Formats: sequence, structure tokens, C-alpha cells
Amino acid sequence: MEPKVKAGIWVSMAVRLSDMAGRPAAVLRKGDPDSGGILAVLRGREGCVVLSQARDAEGRPAWVRGTGSAPVEEALANAYVDRQVKRDPDLWVLEFEAPDLVPPFEAKII
Repeated sequence: MEPKVKAGIWVSMAVRLSDMAGRPAAVLRKGDPDSGGILAVLRGREGCVVLSQARDAEGRPAWVRGTGSAPVEEALANAYVDRQVKRDPDLWVLEFEAPDLVPPFEAKII
């Protein structure tokens, strides 16, 4: 199993990578700086996708499309985020402008 990076450090890295790629990013909600989970909201031309932090079968960092395989309307993405935040108050929520719905950070999507 790979070591975990503190959530606050990972968030700073993701926002910086997005900035470097010329894509606006925002921290919508700060979670626990050490061990909070992360949701990444990708806003694109076709709608939104919410990625939820996970681990693959070998314990490596990965992402799951929390809102399903197809883009959804903004209201559905926001409802998903709200439900997850109610379940986990330590959750970070990031938003990325991603016209192609591809995250600006390295992401293995399972």
C-alpha cells in the first residue's frame, strides 16, 4: 500500500496543477487538513462529473465517478456533494473548470 499524502497538501498540489494548465480551480469546502477525503467537481461543456477519492484493489490511490459514467446537470452534482458532506464532515470539495471533463491532476479512474 502506498503512503497517504495529507489532504491539505494534496489539495494545494491539485489547485496549483490546475492553475498551471490554465484552468480555474476553487476550494469550495475545506475538510480535515490531515486525513479528510476529497471530492473533485469537474465542470465541463456537457455537464458535471464528481470524482470521489478511493483506493484500487492493490491499495493505490484512485478515483470513482460518484455521479455515474455520464455527465450530469449541475443540480444533480451539487445534490451528490451535499449528501456526501452530510455523511463525512471532514470532506474537502474542490471545483475545476474542465471543458473536456478530464481532471487537471493525475487520476486513475476506476
